Amino acid sequence: MKKFLILVAVAAFSFNVYAQDGGGALSKGSKFFEINTGSFVVGSTSFSLTSIDGNTAWSIGAEGGYFVIDNLAIKGGLGYSDSGSDGPGSTSFVYKIGSKYFIIDKIPVGVDFTGASFKDFDENPSYLGIEGGYAWFITDHISLEPKLRYNISMNSDFYDDAFQALVGFAFYF
Repeated sequence: MKKFLILVAVAAFSFNVYAQDGGGALSKGSKFFEINTGSFVVGSTSFSLTSIDGNTAWSIGAEGGYFVIDNLAIKGGLGYSDSGSDGPGSTSFVYKIGSKYFIIDKIPVGVDFTGASFKDFDENPSYLGIEGGYAWFITDHISLEPKLRYNISMNSDFYDDAFQALVGFAFYF
């Protein structure tokens, strides 16, 4: 009976660990697709909408990744934004490449390079982004991820650092 109880306890612990990481969602070979909502900043791949004094700024984008080992993914993202103003630099195309690591299957931290391309600009912004948050797995393959992000400007002569508060939705497959 004692051996049976130990076997049941080990099985329950193993199932609990499996359930906590989203049922293999963070395992080597898994992929993910992520959309974020957040504040409008230059170089964002999130969904945002801001309207001030009749000027409407918006952005749209998404990110995706591949787990190269358990809990560590390489990722990329694309986005498009419109500052709502007329003239050069009112729209931008955004690209991002980086990595995302899950500490104890619940705390995603990431680092990436983000760039934006403006038509008719001599110099475009680029950022080193650092982010951290919490992954709440709603189901085995869907997580809600509130996070904070700090974008360090790589060309501060023209662009400032930017802080973002985001809420991400990730789909793992």
